[in-house]
Amino acid sequence: MTPQLTIYLAQPRGFCAGVERAIDIVDKALELYGAPVYVKHEIVHNQWVCDDLRSRGVIFIEEIDEIPDGAITVFSAHGVSQKVVNDAKLRDLPMIDATCPLVTKVHNQAKRYEREQHHIILIGHAGHPEVEGTSGQVQSVTLVDSVEAVEQLTFSPEHRLAYVTQTTLSVDDTRGIIQALKTRYPQVIGPDVNDICYATQNRQNAVRDLAQHAELILVVGSVTSSNSNRLRDLAEECGVTSYLIDDASEIDEAWIEGVSHIGLTAGASAPELLVERVIARLDSLKPAQIKPLPGVEEGMHFRLPPEVRNKPYTHKLAS
Repeated sequence: MTPQLTIYLAQPRGFCAGVERAIDIVDKALELYGAPVYVKHEIVHNQWVCDDLRSRGVIFIEEIDEIPDGAITVFSAHGVSQKVVNDAKLRDLPMIDATCPLVTKVHNQAKRYEREQHHIILIGHAGHPEVEGTSGQVQSVTLVDSVEAVEQLTFSPEHRLAYVTQTTLSVDDTRGIIQALKTRYPQVIGPDVNDICYATQNRQNAVRDLAQHAELILVVGSVTSSNSNRLRDLAEECGVTSYLIDDASEIDEAWIEGVSHIGLTAGASAPELLVERVIARLDSLKPAQIKPLPGVEEGMHFRLPPEVRNKPYTHKLAS
């Protein structure tokens, strides 16, 4: 049948190395120690992934006191505050840290700046678990999320200041805020922009590429996912109608009426299986051809922690 629809696939899309590592950690914990395994906060921000893990014995909690004595305890990819770690230690809970190594790097930067007597300015979104975890690594922190927020700061010109960033923001997301900080407080110090999460920037660049080809862009990801929401917003900023969908069931047939070119991507916590299901759903509505776009090939892999590294295992999501 003659294709009526061209689906352009973003490259890269979907799981980043930190998400792959976090899910592998929980899978191996289930295999090695058995269910239940308790995870502080959702391991990653994807409803399908979390439901899949729940079905196999994972219990997601928000407070450490919800965990029974002696139960395996995993910290999510977003990281946790030092208080959470200390509370778990006080109860002698067996802990496995699934914090993304790039988030851990930000934690270490913030603590180093504080040891050097700097006040920490955290660029990020209030309420995000990564921001809460990073804020909880230091004694004093000020959160900013915009150039306007920087303009409201009241530090003196002599104040020792340092900034760190939420990793799920891109270089593009933070460039203006960092410049505003440096303009207002020339003494401020911070990490090189290359320290910002590579995966976030790569996926945003791929959406810009999609926007050159597509009349409509679909982003596979959960509404709780900061980076997935940003991909949808970015597509709109590029002038292309975009929808954030958890899975293929959320596609509205009306979206593709009169449309012949669709861009498809996925947030950093969305599995490729969901992308494949979206492709199948679109193809059932209109015969489709698939055109992967060229892009960055990510080869990053992070080492698993010793608690789950004691025998070979390859994680595969249930279908």
